[in-house]
Order: sequence, then structure tokens, then C-alpha cells
Amino acid sequence: MKCMKLYPNDTVALATQELKKGDTVEINNETIVLLDDIPNAHKIALQDFAAGEGIRKYDNIIGYASRPIKKGEWVHEHNEATGLGKSKEYTYDFDPQTTIMPGSSDETFMGYLRRDGSAGIRNYLAVIPTVFCANGPLEHLSEIAKEKYPMTDNFDGIFPLTHPYGCSQTGYDLELTCKILSGVIQNANFGAVLIVSLGCEITDPVELKKYMGDYDESRIKILSLQNCEDEFETGMALIDELMENVLSDRRQPLTFDKLHIAMNCGGSDGYSGITANTLLGTLCDTMVKKGATMNMTEVPEMMGAEHLLMNRAINEDVFHDIVDLIHNYEDYFAKYGEKASDNPTQGNKAGGLTTLEEKSLGCTQKGGHCAVTEVLKYGDRATKNGFILVSGPGNDLVCVTGQIASGAVLTIFTTGRGTPCGFAGPTFRLSSNTALAQKKPHWIDYDAGRLLSAATSEAVDALNQELYDAIMSTVNGDYRTCNEKNSYYQMGILRDGVTL
Repeated sequence: MKCMKLYPNDTVALATQELKKGDTVEINNETIVLLDDIPNAHKIALQDFAAGEGIRKYDNIIGYASRPIKKGEWVHEHNEATGLGKSKEYTYDFDPQTTIMPGSSDETFMGYLRRDGSAGIRNYLAVIPTVFCANGPLEHLSEIAKEKYPMTDNFDGIFPLTHPYGCSQTGYDLELTCKILSGVIQNANFGAVLIVSLGCEITDPVELKKYMGDYDESRIKILSLQNCEDEFETGMALIDELMENVLSDRRQPLTFDKLHIAMNCGGSDGYSGITANTLLGTLCDTMVKKGATMNMTEVPEMMGAEHLLMNRAINEDVFHDIVDLIHNYEDYFAKYGEKASDNPTQGNKAGGLTTLEEKSLGCTQKGGHCAVTEVLKYGDRATKNGFILVSGPGNDLVCVTGQIASGAVLTIFTTGRGTPCGFAGPTFRLSSNTALAQKKPHWIDYDAGRLLSAATSEAVDALNQELYDAIMSTVNGDYRTCNEKNSYYQMGILRDGVTL
């Protein structure tokens, strides 16, 4: 197979290998002679286009011909332009026949039940600063603690989550930082957290506690560096107290309504929307039917596909929340004189993606066919089960941290170009193509590129079942993700304001 057409009404096809000018391809019993070299995962024109004519992929418009295009030409940024730029008006058209509603199941997973009713799939001790000034001592303290407390069957280790924030902030920017720090600190994967404060920062513990509410003081303790003589001795004494509880934690059977998973993508390519994100969409459908919460973010990468999500809003209130989500991000870009359509990176474009609409239509495949049950502001915690949207940018580190702050205990991350990054917890990574999985097996947990060669519905079903089994093995603690094996953990926070 040299190329593939995704939907009957599409007017471009996807090259599934490197193709040369003069080669021929067969589409719908028609032979097309290629007029250009076509890179792997890039688009082939299936018809002649007049300048300004819409180009269709995923059965939706992904852009417009910026000049006349001949059948057989390579379609990319030299001859295709985005149609984004003006704010739109939307109407609500919910179809219950094609939309998957939240369900329930007696099926269980093995997790750690926390006092607030949330459930973790790991039992970490995290060391988190309120301010960047504490990063150095915090990292050294974490290394001392790791030597004393190695991993066990019911303890998944100690790691620091440093960040460059916490001082010289004000207003809404300060609020975002406090909300994210509070949400991450209270994530159910953390059996305990040591908060490390310098003592004079803006995000000091007094300020942070305003956002933390009623928290378990036996599981969350605070070290103030300026208020002790030996921060390592004092810090280890606090960790010793925390570990008394952590080491007594045990997994127990919990129903799926306790399970919260984040879905994200980064370094996408032309295959992302048809392999990795498609498999993840089917998994999303399965999990939501069982009662789990699945969240998705990257609002700029909904633009161009936002109408599909809006028409899956579970009611009109949620529909208007999605409309506001899109318009607020349009205003955010406009405030700084930027365009959302600049979102595709040079890596995305090299991988075959041309416009933001094309990237978004592939990105939103992760949500399967699920009804949207809730829309969260950045830093808010989830209150509903089902498929939810979280406000956040396209930046992986910032938006995944927001998803984790909302309550997600596993991040499933798809990629076509490849990335080794881990976040504030386990990150299960799917490659959209087999070449990447073979090149970077220490980054990739699952090869979704095999979907391209799945010639029968039985073969597709087998891959879907294999992915589900792999995710459940991760959830139950039987499989450790590549980022966990590599000890790659990090967090980031959206900044939106002046630095004082």
C-alpha cells in the first residue's frame, strides 16, 4: 500500500512511504501519476484545486489551496493555507445515537484509595518546592531520602518535582501557580508530599494553603529552609514521619469510577491521527463506558475540530462551556498579538501536518466518540466522570501538569516524532509509526504504527485489546512505563502575567 484515503469524501490521500515524481498510486480504482516527490506521511492531491478551494481530510476542511493545485501534486505549506483567523458562531447539534455516554461497571482495578475518595495507581513520595530558590536543597534532600527508602512492592519511590516559579508573580499569574501547585500536591499518586519553602517567597505556605483546602497533614508536611539550622536533618525527620504512612499503604480493588486518566500528544506527525490517536480514542470509549474519567486538553489543537467536540457536549450548558473555552483561547492569543494557526511546529510540518485544522482533527481523535461531560479551567479539579476537557495550551509540559492537577493519575501520550519526557507521574507513550518504536524502544511503551498493516477488523480488534491490556497492566502496577524506568519526571506551569 503506497497511500491511503481516510474518508470517502476526502480530496487528499496520505502517502504511506516515500514516493517519487512519476510514480503511480491507485485510489478508488483510479491511477494517479505523481507530479512531485511525496515524503512519507504527507498528502497527495486527489483532484485539481482552484485557488481558494477547500481541501478535505478526515471528512473535514483542513485548509484551502493558496494557488491552483493539480491532481497528483504534493499538498503542503507551499500550496495550502489555514482557514483559521476569525472567531465563529456555533450551534448545538447533539446526536445521542452516535455519542457514547458515561457508563458504569463492576469491573475493578488495583489502586490506592486516598482519604478524599480519589485513587492513585502509584504510591510515590514527592518533594515539591513552593519556589525555585528551594530547588537545589530539595534535590539533594531527595537523593539522601532515596538511599534510605528504596522502592518496594507497595512504594514507588521518591522524586523531586522542581520548577522555576513561585516568586515575583502577582494577580492571575500567581493564582494559576498556586492552583497548579495545590492540585499536583494533592494528586492521588502521592502517598505523601514534602513541600519545601524558602520562607520569604510570594507562594509561601500561608498563600498556598488558601488553595489546598482541608488536606491530610499526616501525608503533607512543610519544610521551611529559612526557619531551620540544618535543612537536611530537619527534612529527613519530616520524611521519616511521612514514610510511616506510605509504607503501610496497600493496593485494593476499586471500581472504574475512581480511575482518572489524561490523554495528550506531542511531536505529532501525519500518522498520529490515524494510528495512535485512533487507538487511544477507542480506549477512551471503552474506559468511559466502564465509568472512568478521561481528560483531554491542548485547546489550540481543538481549533478547526472544535465543532465536533461541541456537538458531543452532554447538554447545552457544557456546549456553551466549550464555546467559551475556544473563544477565551482566541482572546488569549489576540491579547499578545499572536495567531493560534502558528501552532504546528517545524517538526509537525516535517512529519506531514500542514495546518492547525489538520493537526486538530487528528488530535481530537483521542476523545473517540464520547460525550463531553465537563469543561475545566486551568488548575481546576475534575468533579464529573466521563470525557472531560481541560483548558491548557499546546505546550506538553504545561498542559499535562494541568491535567495531573485536575486529578489524572496516568498520562497516555501519543507521538509521531518522538519525545522522552515524563511528567508528574507515569506516562504511557504510544508511537504513531513503527520506525519510531524500533528506533527509541527506551522511550516508547506501545507501537501503534502496526495499525497501518492491520488488514482485517479482527486484527484491529486485537490491537485495541492489546492496548487495553497494556494500560490495565500499567494501572495495576504490573508494568512500569519508560519514563518511570528512566526516572524522567518534571512539571511546568502556565505563566500569564508580568514578572515583578
